[in-house]
Amino acid sequence: MPIIKKTPLLSAVLGAALLSVALLPAQPVQADETCMSPFMAKITGQEDYVYVWTLGVEGLGDGQDKLVTIDVNPASADYGKVINSLSVGGRNEAHHSGLTDDRKYLWAGGLDTNKIFIFDVATDPAKPSLTKVITDFTAASDGVVGPHTTYALPGRMMITGLSNNKDHGGRTAMVEYTNDGDYLATYWMPTDANLEGAEKSGQFADGYGYDLRALPRLNAMFTSSFTGWSNYMMDFGKMLQDEEAMKRFGNTMVVWNLHSRKPEKVLDVPGAPLEVRCAWGPHNDWCVTTTALTSKIWLVHKDAEKGWQATEVADIGDPAKIPLPVDISLTADDKGLWVNSFMDGMTRYFDMSDPFHPKQVYEKQIGKQVNMASQSWDGKRVYYTSSLLGNWDKKGEDNEQFFKAYDWNGTELVEKFAIDFNAEKLGRAHQMRFGARSLYTQSRPETASNKLAETLVK
Repeated sequence: MPIIKKTPLLSAVLGAALLSVALLPAQPVQADETCMSPFMAKITGQEDYVYVWTLGVEGLGDGQDKLVTIDVNPASADYGKVINSLSVGGRNEAHHSGLTDDRKYLWAGGLDTNKIFIFDVATDPAKPSLTKVITDFTAASDGVVGPHTTYALPGRMMITGLSNNKDHGGRTAMVEYTNDGDYLATYWMPTDANLEGAEKSGQFADGYGYDLRALPRLNAMFTSSFTGWSNYMMDFGKMLQDEEAMKRFGNTMVVWNLHSRKPEKVLDVPGAPLEVRCAWGPHNDWCVTTTALTSKIWLVHKDAEKGWQATEVADIGDPAKIPLPVDISLTADDKGLWVNSFMDGMTRYFDMSDPFHPKQVYEKQIGKQVNMASQSWDGKRVYYTSSLLGNWDKKGEDNEQFFKAYDWNGTELVEKFAIDFNAEKLGRAHQMRFGARSLYTQSRPETASNKLAETLVK
């Protein structure tokens, strides 16, 4: 689809059209695991595979980063087994991955080498193939470093960076590509020196970036902040003792206009906000994040008078002990939130029935360290992986590397199986994405609101 040059008149027309979409009757939500892009095709029923983007470890197996495929369908003869492992060459600090809107391709980034690996997961979902490697991410984007979140928009992939190649600090941008891997544009995060047209609502406009999520019906996109290359490639213990390094963490979230890609408001969220998860309900005008350094849950919500606001709403464990919250997963009905914390290896479940007053109702230690959580759309299955960053994972016996599968019966997690990635010589298990044998005969309903929303976003 050709890129349309946006003029003030066109923006006004598009804005009015988007408002009309918001006023249409709510359509059924289409999604994959609960925290994926609402523009993605949907898995219905039981997922068959989990793809684990895995960081290679020198001297362990082939030492390379790899995409590991695990069979997670209890009806399969291979249930609970690694059925494929595809190495990509070298160690790139394998980190996050994301599926295109049609779910045919999985994009996976390397924080250190800035390479983006594009896997075909449609032709043979049990055995993905590597179809393209983007090697000029930094050059094409005018200096963005550390491709992190790869987020599906209609026909597009939006990628958040974690750093830049000038000072390797936290200032960074979002980078937009076509699904075919062609570079389109770079959108720099607002700073005090250049707010890029955004409103600075508090003390900070640091220009840091990390995660990305969208609320299409509100024409809103949200980014969080973390830290730059010089910190995330630093030994964790040394960084904690370095006063200057500890000052180099983000304290903001940015609200963006989804269709124009323009930043509109910078919100103070002190303490390094990480993952962003947005509510699915048609009347739930909020997203949630957690802060790594202060162990808080924050709600980003739309106020009728003040617009988008950020409010601290709950503690995670004992903040004084710095449990270091990492990944989060919001349930499909917006009523529950899984929160993982790396240092104590815990997962905690919060009742989000009142999002302004979350209440912890369950906790379980998954391992000596834990990072990612992925939850099925029906909420009955939750998967966990262990690795945070190559330089930040624990040492010695505490360096457990695993994939674990649990059933959630509403009151407790019941372990179904676990795979020791160290024993299997696979490496550090990081992020997960779901796959299915029969997915590619399915698609999103061609409703009027879906079609118009996709047109506006492109």
